[in-house]
Order: sequence, then C-alpha cells, then structure tokens
Amino acid sequence: MRVGVLTGGGDCPGLNAVIRAVVRKGVKEYGFEFVGFLDGWRGPLENLTTPLGIDQVRGILPRGGTILKSSRTNPFKIENGVEKIKDNLAANGVDALIAIGGEDTLGVATRLADLGVNVVGVPKTIDNDLSGTDFTFGFDTAVNIAMEAIDRLHTTAESHHRVLVVEVMGRHAGWIALHAGIAGGANVVLIPEQPFDIEKVCGYVERRFQSHYSPIIVVSEGAMPVEGGDMTLVSGEKDAFGHVRLGGIGDRLAKEIEARTGKEARAVVLGHVQRGGTPTAFARWLATRFGLHAVTAVHEKDYGTMVALRGADIVRVPLAEGTGELKLVQPEQYAEAEVFFG
Repeated sequence: MRVGVLTGGGDCPGLNAVIRAVVRKGVKEYGFEFVGFLDGWRGPLENLTTPLGIDQVRGILPRGGTILKSSRTNPFKIENGVEKIKDNLAANGVDALIAIGGEDTLGVATRLADLGVNVVGVPKTIDNDLSGTDFTFGFDTAVNIAMEAIDRLHTTAESHHRVLVVEVMGRHAGWIALHAGIAGGANVVLIPEQPFDIEKVCGYVERRFQSHYSPIIVVSEGAMPVEGGDMTLVSGEKDAFGHVRLGGIGDRLAKEIEARTGKEARAVVLGHVQRGGTPTAFARWLATRFGLHAVTAVHEKDYGTMVALRGADIVRVPLAEGTGELKLVQPEQYAEAEVFFG
C-alpha cells in the first residue's frame, strides 16, 4: 500500500513527531510506502511531492515546524480542486491519505472522505479547540512558552511598577490564556468565551497595586470587551477559510488601562513564538501516539476517522465528530481562574 501524508494550517510543535511515527511503523510493521505532499492541501492539489521514508524522518522528533511544510490552501475554493486532488493521488499510486491539521485542514478531509477519498485525520492545533479530543499536541508547548514569558515579565513589571498585558493566541477559545495564566500566576485572564468589563479589569489592576505588586494580565487575541464588543483586527483581509487576521487587543487594552487608572501599561504580544521551537515531552509523546494509531487505522482501512485522546487512551472518532464544533472554555473552568483575579 502507498500512503500520502500532509500537514496543513499553522505550524505546530509535534508535527514532525507524527510524521516520524507514521513512517516508522508503516514501513516496519505493514510494509507501506509513503509519499509526502508539500504545503498542506496545495500538495495533492498541485502534485507537489517529496520522498518520505525512514531516512527522511531520522532526527526529526525534537524539531519544531514540519518537514512537509504547510499552507492554508482550501481546495474547495479552487475550480475543480477535488478532481485535481483525486487525479494526483491516483497518479502517485496513493491508496490512502493521512491529513494532519486543525479545524480547517480536517474540515477539508471530512468533505473529501464524504466524496470517496480514503483519508485518516490527525488533530493538530495549539489552541486545543477541537471537540473530538481531550488534548491536541502543540498546545502544551504553547502553554509552556507563554508561562515562561509570564514568569519573566513578573520581575520587570514589579521593577517598574507597570501593568503588563500579555497577548496570546486564541481566536475563539481561551485555553492557552487560561492554562498559561493560571500556571504563570497572572492577576487577570481574559478569553473570547467571556466578554470582559474594562471597569472591572481596571479595578483588579488598582487592587493589585495596593498589595505592592504589579499586575500581569493575560488576554487571548480573540477576547472582546462587553461594551463595543468586537474582535481587534490586524486587517480585514480573509484567508482561504474565511478567517480574518486578529491582533492588537493587548495594545488596545494597555492603552485603555493607562488612560483610566493613570498607571503605566505595556503590551507584550507573543505571537508566533508560541508556535515555534522544540516540542515539550508531552507534545512528542502525544504526537507519536497519534501517528502510530493513525497508520494502524489506514492498515485496517478505517477511513473517514480521526485519532483522538480520551483520558489516557487513543481512540478513533468520525472526522465529522472531531471537527463538528469547537471545544470552548466553560464558565465553571473560567471560574477557577477568577479566584486569583486582582
């Protein structure tokens, strides 16, 4: 059997660990041959391929990013896109495809599976917002990077009596902000699921200064104020999946806090730093297990499924279930962080 592998969407620590596990087990236990498709869905769309065997995956376990590269290509927005993918898969003798990606990449995989393409999905997103799995690899790495930044910012905030606003990724789900904020001892955590009251935030800031310490506020890029509630955009342009580019809520919040409280405030935007670099041990472990189970699903011809973590077990769920809705922070989970506000 000849199996194609691609990685789509934003890069993420742990992608290479999945590729490595898929190839190592596929070759060793099932005698599979592999072909790598480059640049996400652009690969099978434009027939961009690369050899993928044992030699190509040596030494990639600790590497961030993806050796197969990525893009946000949506074949359903391209004329005859599905037909081109089917033709190129056939031309390369590909019997099945393993698609590694998040909501958008696996959304395409779901639709292709419905159209007869043999595909197995592997969930990837640093936002941890896919409903079909308890955790996605890359999330733990992003949280640790954000936490380390918060740890460092505490000392400079206190040295200068400043408010520091740390903007982290999280378009619709505030998991990174919540986990990093709690782990880093932030005084306020603001997430997309809970529109914030700027007056209340300023109250927390004042209360923190009264304790002779300086506030650290962690905010998701998609967080919105109650009054005039809208997302802060870098631009109005949309990608192939209809997403606008967010960014700027940290700076907007810092300026508002400074104007209302008279306290000096600065914004720190972590941005793509959260995506890059070496994956944590948990990310490598989870990504490796996902890869092992994904190639087994191909061997068993269990197509149209996605591997997922449920408790300590790796299970398979229908692709449609894994991408059907976003997993959001619930009020009771946010309430745990609110104990430490102020």
